[in-house]
Order: sequence, then structure tokens, then C-alpha cells
Amino acid sequence: MRDPLNKKIKEVQPSGIRKFFDIVSEMKDAISLGVGEPDFDTPWHIRDEGIYSLEKGRTFYTSNAGLKELREEICRYLQRRYGLCYDPVKENFVTVGGSEAIDLAMRTMLDPGDEVLIPQPSYVSYLPCAYMADGVPVVIELKEENEFKLTREELERAITPKTKILVLPFPNNPTGAVMTKEELEPIAEVVREHDLFVISDEIYSELTYDHEHVSIAALPGMKERTIVINGFSKSYAMTGWRLGYACGPEPIISQMIKLHQFAIMCAPTNSQYAAVSALRNGDGDVARMREAYNQRRRYLMHTFREMGLQCFEPFGAFYVFPCIREFGMTSEEFATRLLEEERVAVVPGTAFGACGEGFLRISYAYSLEDLKVAMERIRRFLDRLRGQVS
Repeated sequence: MRDPLNKKIKEVQPSGIRKFFDIVSEMKDAISLGVGEPDFDTPWHIRDEGIYSLEKGRTFYTSNAGLKELREEICRYLQRRYGLCYDPVKENFVTVGGSEAIDLAMRTMLDPGDEVLIPQPSYVSYLPCAYMADGVPVVIELKEENEFKLTREELERAITPKTKILVLPFPNNPTGAVMTKEELEPIAEVVREHDLFVISDEIYSELTYDHEHVSIAALPGMKERTIVINGFSKSYAMTGWRLGYACGPEPIISQMIKLHQFAIMCAPTNSQYAAVSALRNGDGDVARMREAYNQRRRYLMHTFREMGLQCFEPFGAFYVFPCIREFGMTSEEFATRLLEEERVAVVPGTAFGACGEGFLRISYAYSLEDLKVAMERIRRFLDRLRGQVS
């Protein structure tokens, strides 16, 4: 029998995040700090709107691009929050989560051999999406000494005549790094000079601490070069509703919608009605969840200092990225032993790129009570390791 499988599919590695999640689901008394999913319920007014849409029989297809009412709300939201102005008909559409938007953008924009610059550590989907779209992923290794931010010098060194797209993953998963307007401006200048395009993944835009989020699309000359990707999963605790969106230049968006039409048809209808309520009435919910995450962030940073565990301070998303190099183990070894010995699941930094070696991703999208128990277990584990070293 001939091989039924696509060669590229076989070469793509499974997500390193899911491995530990699958193990911990079978383990008694384990605490998982590995999954980036809010522990909050979706706010009631959002759920209520979804329920109401079902009760009213709104179980039909929407247009391929999504409910016009939702697209209008998305554009109003982006304008009032980030100063971005988009036409809701021509420059915006609704996707099944932000991940679909990333995939569609890559497949729409890349020709075989086009290079995609991917700063890492970063979300696991960028590299396989670029590869499956016949692009050539080019990794830019971000440095801890730069707080895992992309610098102009790093970007310029990676550019070749084949470079077409820069992925901009800020606020960043897994590091929690953010980039300010002053830090984005030289990046935008390089993008314009080299006639590049940007896929700006802003799914954590509402979850920033001490810094207001700035979209690179809001900088001069960048709107026409940028696909902005966002969604409802993180900000509104709507992961299972599977809803995201993309905004950008009409020639690109129209082709993304065409692909979306053939692959998906449209995003879930009741989720779209619920998302309208999220955008219209959810600012207070987002603020309350952001404050809770910030409290947990501060607790973890304080606890790490007490433990003597090195960790730069993150200002976005809901992850910390502590360094465990002092213990002489790989990230995979450390995470495996922590899970086996103390029943705490974290994600090895290498799940987000080879340059994540020596780090762990710990999510604080969990209750403060669970975090306190987990930190005591981690403290005990570190004390044993340090005792062995000495």
C-alpha cells in the first residue's frame, strides 16, 4: 500500500504543550500550570446572549465574513481601544479562533520559498503554519537580557531578499514580554525600508500591566502592511467559544475570506452573537480579570525572588518564564521531574522554540489558591535540587 500521509504533515512535530497536559489529566492530586486558559467563567451577560440566540433559533449560517453587527462592533472596539480604523465590510472578518486567522494569513500571503521571520520563544503555531503554507520559517532568537523583545538589530540581521513576512507576537506567549510604541517604531521603520508585511498576533492585547498595548498597525505607514489578529478567548474567558478575527488591507482580507469560505464556511453563529455582548458590555469584566491576573503575577514574582529563582518581570499575557539553568537539567528533564515528584505540571521552554531551553512556562491563569499550593511544591523541589548540588 502506498503511504497515505502527506510528507509535510509527518514532519510537523506535535505541540509540546499538550504532552504535559495529557499526562497531568491522568494524575491524581496534580496541579497543572501548563495551559493558557482563563480559570474564569465566561461573564454571564455573554453566556446569556449565546443562550438567547439559541432560544430564538439563530442556528443558521452567517455570512462567510461573520455577522455584520459583530464586524461593526469589532471595528468600533479597535478604534476606541487602539486607534485602529477599519472598514467592517472590506477590512475585517470573523474566524474560528485566532489560530485559524494565523493559518489563513500564511496561506494567503506566501508563495513557495518566501521567508517568514518568527521571533522565538513564541506561540507554537507560527512555525508549522508557515511551513505548511510552503513558506520558509526563519527563527529570530529573542534574548533574556533584552526582556525577550525584538530589537532592530536582530530583525535586520535576519532579513534576506526572500523575506516577506514578520510575525510580531506581542504581548508574548510564553514570556509575557510586551513592546512599547518606542520599541515598535524602529521595527516598523525596518519593515517599511525592506517592503515587508507583518502578522501581528494581539490576542493578549487587553492583558497588559503597567504598559498600554500599542499595535504596530497604528504606526505611520503600517496599516497597509499589517494583518492584525485578535480574538475573544483570553480577554473575555471565551476559549471554548472558538472566536477570533483578522483585520487588514482589503486585497489580503478578501482572499483570506475566500479560503475561510471553502474550509470553514463561517464561525459558530451563537458565539458571534455572544461576542457582540462582550464588546459592547464587557469592559468591566476585562478590567476585573486583568486585575486578578496582575495580583497573581505580582505574587509569583515575589515568590520567585524569595526562592532565589531568576525570572525577568513580564508585563503582558498571563505567563511567567523563569530560568532554571542553574540546576544543570534540560527544560524537559526539569518539567518531567517536577511533575513526577511534586505533581506540578509546567511547560518546558523548548515547546516554544529551541532558544527556550533553560526556561519554563508557568501560566497564572489559575486561582491564587492553586498557585500558592503549586509554589510550595516547587519550593520544596528546588530545595531538594539545591541540596543535591551542594
